[in-house]
Amino acid sequence: DPVPRFLMNIHRYYKLSLLRPIIQPSLVPTSRLKTQLISNTGIKSRTLSTMATATNIHLSPTADSGIYSSNVREDSARTASEILQEDMAKHHVFFNDSGFHNHIPHHILSIYALGATPEQIRAAYQGNTGYQRPVRPTDQEVVLSMRDKVKFKEYLGKEKHYPNYLAFFQQELDKKGTGDVLKEYVFAGDERAEDMLCRVFGGLIHPLIHLGFGLEFNQPAIVAQGLAQAAVHDNWIGREFFLPAERMAGEVGKPGQKSLLQLLNEIRADRALKDSVRWADQNKIRDGVLTRAPGVMLKYAAQFTVSEEQVDERLADMINTVVYYTSTAQRHDREMKLDFFLIHCLNSSIFFSKIVKLPYLDQQSKLRLLEWKGRMDLLMYTSRGTPDLLLEEVAKYPAKENWSQIFARSVAHPDDDGHLAKLTRALAHGQKVCEPYESSNPQMPIRGDVWLRIGNIAVDSTFEEGKPMWVRSTGFDEAWEPEGSRL
Repeated sequence: DPVPRFLMNIHRYYKLSLLRPIIQPSLVPTSRLKTQLISNTGIKSRTLSTMATATNIHLSPTADSGIYSSNVREDSARTASEILQEDMAKHHVFFNDSGFHNHIPHHILSIYALGATPEQIRAAYQGNTGYQRPVRPTDQEVVLSMRDKVKFKEYLGKEKHYPNYLAFFQQELDKKGTGDVLKEYVFAGDERAEDMLCRVFGGLIHPLIHLGFGLEFNQPAIVAQGLAQAAVHDNWIGREFFLPAERMAGEVGKPGQKSLLQLLNEIRADRALKDSVRWADQNKIRDGVLTRAPGVMLKYAAQFTVSEEQVDERLADMINTVVYYTSTAQRHDREMKLDFFLIHCLNSSIFFSKIVKLPYLDQQSKLRLLEWKGRMDLLMYTSRGTPDLLLEEVAKYPAKENWSQIFARSVAHPDDDGHLAKLTRALAHGQKVCEPYESSNPQMPIRGDVWLRIGNIAVDSTFEEGKPMWVRSTGFDEAWEPEGSRL
């Protein structure tokens, strides 16, 4: 959530600094990568070109193109595999001491799925390597000790143990497979799994997003990174929000009486939640909503439940609702911008089409994940100051470009670190999921050509030279101060 203001644009600064022309690492040859990965993880890597394992990234353009893709290329699959292998071998999950996330896997997989050429994939990688931190060495004694539940717990939340957790989960995934590892470490229901699930939803849901990419693209190595990333995040949001909301709901999988959209509209009308967040709050979730109005927030969150029979309908409801509030949280007198925090709820929505179909996850775990996601969406909207939603402004925005053109611009954006590419892909996927429900659900706000209009807003608003790509916490007047008026 919010970071010190002087750090807000650190990512953009690094990319535009004089360091960029100097730090242009070339791709490490496959033979060297294999050796380097062994030295970092202590795990003997299989030949890189054969199959995807917990230590080896291998993308097939036919089998591993993602839940939504456009014009995926075989040569790009090879290049993306090599680059992701190098990133895993060379870079830490955080690129600074403030916990800013390495987005390279998100970026590369997103543009690969959107038809990027090998040259574009290399350019995207090289544009985001100069500010990354090198991976730390693995302590094999610590990795071995993690098999003890007490020791595993002792290292949780400590960033220095990321390489150790990565090696540990790589070993576990190679031995047991993705399904059994997720069941044991995230969904078993014991103290360790409950703690890990809380951490998966920490850090502005970056562990969830990273894990989602691994599941979507069938890459156990990315799954290992996601689990290791979760392990070094904190768990307060689970302890203070998700678990209490679940207890208040009574059980997982109850038939939901209200849609996410209905609950969003009720939250918009609740003054207690509007007043619970202040611009000065360093963390607007923890220091705002969950400090000043925890009971009110939990009351609404607990009402979002999903039964087995409601999965498909609630999936579309979740996607449509997050697209609705992310796209329409605008100002009448300002140029359109999308909120940096809200887009994370939209960008993570795409993975749930894959998650709810995973054969190795039991239905209870799928329902629980979908319920937690919807509750997170409500909390995130509230924490941004419950912004006004101007659907009429979005509905009249000119749709000058089609999806192919939007994808091309997203892939080629010189300053994107993956957020824009994730966003446009999630939007196009959302349209595909929601269209079948337009006739049966007239209340669904995002429909028809509005999807394409939002896609145009996404690319147009992020290509303005000299202006930030995103607004942050759009419900507050202060968030819009750097932006120019359109009146």
